[in-house]
Amino acid sequence: MYILAPSLLAADFSILGEQIRETENLGAEYLHIDVMDGVFVPSISFGMPLIKSIREVSSQFFDVHLMIVDPIRYIKDFAECGADGITFHLEAAEDVDAVIDRIHEFGLKAGLSIKPGTPVEAVYPYLNKVEMILIMSVEPGFGGQAFMPEAYDRIRQLRKYIDENEMPVKIEVDGGVGKKNVRDIIEAGTDICVAGSAVFKKRSICENISSFMEAFQEYNKE
Repeated sequence: MYILAPSLLAADFSILGEQIRETENLGAEYLHIDVMDGVFVPSISFGMPLIKSIREVSSQFFDVHLMIVDPIRYIKDFAECGADGITFHLEAAEDVDAVIDRIHEFGLKAGLSIKPGTPVEAVYPYLNKVEMILIMSVEPGFGGQAFMPEAYDRIRQLRKYIDENEMPVKIEVDGGVGKKNVRDIIEAGTDICVAGSAVFKKRSICENISSFMEAFQEYNKE
């Protein structure tokens, strides 16, 4: 089963609750929430208060993506405000194992992300501990960027390694995902597609999500 994770960075915050409910009603199982600190990445985004407030309007899996330095400091806070899973960057943590353990202490799913320039092999030592690997297909920090084609080979490499070692780890891809490339991204080995502009911009949310669901259905039948 393939999963769509709409990214809140691209949502209209004047009607945020309404848009979140619409994505859920249309079948988006996850909600991707980017947390940026202005240090690990140039931008600053939302934090705990927003997550806590929207938790009341959604039963979706809150897929919290920490683009922050020293992420272990805030695991407890994000757990308490409503995160279901926390993904952090390998490049931002001094002790990756300790962060994973801390996430699991709160009963949450742990994810590990890498930037486009970080070798895929860097996550191999942690695949027996995490539930998900997030492959960034753009440089993290800004929404609306174009998908980097070299990400396809990175997804395939990771998929091959996971399958050969029979590991129950999901692959998530974030950055430039849309209706024009979603099938290629799935074929490369992705389980979870994060999409911001492709869900919340241009056409209606209903039409946008329908495009993803049609692609997912094609591959679910195989």
